[in-house]
Amino acid sequence: MIPLKINNFGFVRVAAASPQLKVADCDYNTAEMKTVIGRAVQEQVQILCFPELGITAYSCGDLFFQEALQRKALASLNDLALFMHDKPSLIAIVGLPLRIGSNLFNMAAVISAEGILGLVPKTHIPNDREYYEKRWFARAADLTTGSVTIGGKEVQTAIGGMLFQTPFATFGVEICEDLWMPAPPSSLLAMQGAELLFNLSAGNELASKHRYRKSLVRQQSARCNAAYIYASAGCGESTTDMVFSGACLIAENGTLLAESPRFSTESELIIADIDVEALRHDRLRNTNFGCAAPQPLDEIGCHIDPVITAELRHPVPAHPFIPAAEHADEFLSEVFSIQTEGLAKRLRHTGIGKVTIGISGGLDSTLALLVTIATFDRLKLPRENIVGITMPGFGTTGRTYANAMGLMRASGITVKEISIVEAVKQHFRDIGHDISDRSVTYENSQARERTQILMDYANRIGGLVVGTGNLSELALGWATYNGDQMSMYGVNASVPKTLVASLVRWIADNRMDQTSRAILHDVLDTPFSPELLPAGAGGQIAQQTEHFVGPYELHDFFLHRMLRYGDSPARILFLARQAFDGTYAREELAKWLRVFYKRFFAQQFKRSCMPDGPKVGSVSLSPRSDWRMPSDAVAAVWLQELEEASNEQIPES
Repeated sequence: MIPLKINNFGFVRVAAASPQLKVADCDYNTAEMKTVIGRAVQEQVQILCFPELGITAYSCGDLFFQEALQRKALASLNDLALFMHDKPSLIAIVGLPLRIGSNLFNMAAVISAEGILGLVPKTHIPNDREYYEKRWFARAADLTTGSVTIGGKEVQTAIGGMLFQTPFATFGVEICEDLWMPAPPSSLLAMQGAELLFNLSAGNELASKHRYRKSLVRQQSARCNAAYIYASAGCGESTTDMVFSGACLIAENGTLLAESPRFSTESELIIADIDVEALRHDRLRNTNFGCAAPQPLDEIGCHIDPVITAELRHPVPAHPFIPAAEHADEFLSEVFSIQTEGLAKRLRHTGIGKVTIGISGGLDSTLALLVTIATFDRLKLPRENIVGITMPGFGTTGRTYANAMGLMRASGITVKEISIVEAVKQHFRDIGHDISDRSVTYENSQARERTQILMDYANRIGGLVVGTGNLSELALGWATYNGDQMSMYGVNASVPKTLVASLVRWIADNRMDQTSRAILHDVLDTPFSPELLPAGAGGQIAQQTEHFVGPYELHDFFLHRMLRYGDSPARILFLARQAFDGTYAREELAKWLRVFYKRFFAQQFKRSCMPDGPKVGSVSLSPRSDWRMPSDAVAAVWLQELEEASNEQIPES
């Protein structure tokens, strides 16, 4: 990949470190921190968090009362600040005991090339059977001065909280126990604008505690729509009755991005690029983040250099709608259950016990049939009340016809075969269309004839038409208006094409008999096609959808980034290059993204009157709840930005 400024695309590089420390040996600890800082600078980390009281080590006990240790800790802080003077790319957060007046505070110091930027005291001081911090440290509420003099300079202290504003993100700091409280200070920091939350910690290890710790970090990052960076004391601080493991965690909006090995004998450094742009998008949609907090927090501006790198340290899944293998069974089962319950509710509410569904031998109608069968089984309705109608036309191939018939027969539903060829020919004669003219009229007439058959047959039996179209087709407008675009309930309406395939494969492998499984796997291997043009030589499919509109895996990626995160064209192109590196060239990505925008904007009118259908995930195009877009919106702004991003000169590495 070519080196790029990742900050330009909304990412900030952060790290959590757990250096090997010695209890009460400030010189040794400072030297270890300097080594880690050097590594972080090489890795272009922009904000680095160390553990709680790291300059002295956490487990000093009554040594904290010793003036010699207090003075040495302060001198070491000045030493670290001096060490940072020639490192304008990095901000470091370190912990130390700091005496202010007649109180000793468990303090976090934020330092950079600009010096000591600010001091944040620990808010909640534990006093339980493991931690006796109230013996040594005062609460943040006991801090009465807004600044202290360190090294001859005034340094601001946080009374009630503090925000640090960089050119790329705003961050806040809390310390260990603060996270474990019912109302962590980081919640207020997030509500006031902090997008990155750092925690200097020194939690000891107990059996099963780490699982709970990870849960807290993930949940707080999700609750705050923020990144949470947690750095904990390492094995070097283990002493007397307590063992520390050096647990470091980085989570973003509920997802764990990085985790250090525990009980390491080496200094650990974990790094992740935080997608601040995505966090801001979620906060923009969550209007509660606009609510004013009880009192404004102090704000400190600080500088960091941008990151120029070819490696984005943030997962960018190429197939965002497809679950990770370890979660696949639970996720796919939930999606299938939501689809099934949606249709079941519609049937219960209307009192309808029969349906018609068009079966083409393709993926979408196959999934819709599987959902319908599961629904009827759940409602204890006979499968014979499902009327599957296959409607061969000019482009139907033997492969798809055989799969359609085989699946219906194996499923025990009522099978109907109604050819549309003669009806469409008559229609061409009625409207004066030359059958050799294979334009849009030739194609759409077939789609509308099929829909008419399904609707009229449903009326004849007192039934309901189950729609088969998927989310990807709705996004691209790859559907005939008042043809396959229309139904009485669309069970696949919020299921994108890539997920349709995953669902069918999962159902085939987990819920079907051997005969049906073989048919489903052949359906999965069949190229996507509406089969509206005559077959090619040897009866092969002549009209493959992805040759016209582009790969569905790309369009699903584009759709997810645009709707879930509100990403701009330049950002989507940047992320697509990360996700599909080695699969698609930059020019090809730009080409299909251009197609996506043109079709997405031009085809909104089809989505504005789409039928009801169950929402199964975070992305939906329903005009009633999830996507309200004017049908006549212009795509010029998006296409112009895409052209500029496509033509931008990429610097040589």
